[in-house]
Formats: sequence, structure tokens, C-alpha cells
Amino acid sequence: MAISVDEIDPVKPVLIAGPTASGKSALALEIAEAQGGVIVNADALQVFANWRILTARPPDEDLARAPHLLYGHVGPREDYSVGHWLREVAEILSGPERAIVVGGTGLYFSALTEGLVEIPAVPPAIRRQADSLTREAMLEELDPETRARIDRANPARVQRAWEVLRATGKGLALWQDETPPPLLPPDAAQAFVLEAPRDWLTPRIERRFELMIEAGALEEARANLDDWDPNLPSSRAIGGPELIAHLRGEMDLDAAIEAACIATRQYAKRQRTWFRARMKSWRNILPER
Repeated sequence: MAISVDEIDPVKPVLIAGPTASGKSALALEIAEAQGGVIVNADALQVFANWRILTARPPDEDLARAPHLLYGHVGPREDYSVGHWLREVAEILSGPERAIVVGGTGLYFSALTEGLVEIPAVPPAIRRQADSLTREAMLEELDPETRARIDRANPARVQRAWEVLRATGKGLALWQDETPPPLLPPDAAQAFVLEAPRDWLTPRIERRFELMIEAGALEEARANLDDWDPNLPSSRAIGGPELIAHLRGEMDLDAAIEAACIATRQYAKRQRTWFRARMKSWRNILPER
């Protein structure tokens, strides 16, 4: 079922999760305009300053309609993790305005509502070693508990688990089992997940990427070309590798757009899988058609 703003408590924090291109940012803006509050980004790619168009950060006209925080505030070469995000959100939650947390990064929401253990920093030498390994090679070295728990199709999650094991001698699953109480338990917030059936979402993904190209996504990729490093978290913007490959002459633009749309659909599938598995107690709502 869809949701009306009138159904939402204007005092309790709001959490809105959903796959890419599902319209969750529009819903957050509607709530903020009707009830007040500050919109807080929960998308791991929208934090980076060097990708605005390609990560679908809110445009200037939306920023003028309601306050937005944690968008585009991290440099392209800065290290930024879920721990960084959670500490910033803690400050926002302690402030005077009700938070409307919106995004598609399930790990951020899980850390917020289930807790996050503080794992020691990974030494640069281990990170460089991880950058040189394949996902399959790292998976083989993980402990069985961690291998069963993580998203094995997500290279970033696999690398993180391998780095933690190598740096601390203890598997990520064991660290997670020592998780402290959450910053915002689900019953202290209004938590929603936007359902997005594949046959409805796929044309939206394709149309949105067309609009991104028209808005200057290729020029945005060109601005990142000289400093491109595929190992940086900021380089994981969906569509970034494909547009960079086009600019390097490795594929034509039509092929790059098609590959980017495929990557986006695959990402949306992983998001839906996470939401179904980890957000069973959240209220499922339908997006605006």
C-alpha cells in the first residue's frame, strides 16, 4: 500500500529505504515540506563530492525546499565508512530537528537500527594487498561464519571482510556478534521500505540514466578521468566505470549506457534482497506510480 503524509508522526524520526530510482528521495522531500525536519542521506555513494549527477544527489531546487545533510561532503580520495556515517548521524539525531533518513545503503540502516561494532582501522599495507586480489581469492580465505553472512556478490563487502580478518585475526562475523545497542532502535522511529517491482523499476532506471546523460553525466565522468582509481570507494558510483571506459575508447557510448543500466538493475536486485532479509519488521509501502 502507498502511504499518506498524514499517517506519519511529525515528531518521531523517519527512515525511508528503497532501491535505486524508486522515488524515496521524493517521498522524504514531501514529508519534510509538510511536517518539517532535516533530510539525512543514507546512500554510501551520494556522500562523495565528485559524483553529483551519476549518484542522483538531490538537485539545487530540492535543496532549497528543505534542509539536506551528508550529501557530497566527502572528498573523492577520503576514506569514509559506515562508522563515519553513524557518528555524523548521531550528532544530527541529538540536534533540534527531526531526522528523515533516506537512502539505499542497507548497511547504513542496519548499523543505525541494529548497532555497529567499532573495528580497528585497517593498515594501508593490508588495503593495498586487498586491492590486488580478486573477490574469489578473498572469499576462499574468509572464515565460514563470515562467508555465510556477507553479500558475497558485493566486492566491497567481500574486501572489507577480508581486510578485517587479515588486520585483526578475527572474522567479521565474530566482530558483529559483539555489536553494542543501536543508536536508533526500530521502535523509536517510523521505518519504511519502498517496494519496487522489477517490471516497474527497470524502465525507470533506463529513463533516469538517459536523463543523467542529458544532464551532463558524461562531462562529470570526464572531470574524474585523470584522477580515476577503480579501487577508491568514490569510484563505485554505478555507471562510473562504464562511462570512464567509454572515455578511454574501450567501448562506444551506447554500449556504455547499456552496461551501466545492467549494473544499476543488478544493484537494485541486491538492494531488494538486503531489504527483504534484514528489514522484515519495517513497513512496506508502494511508490507513487
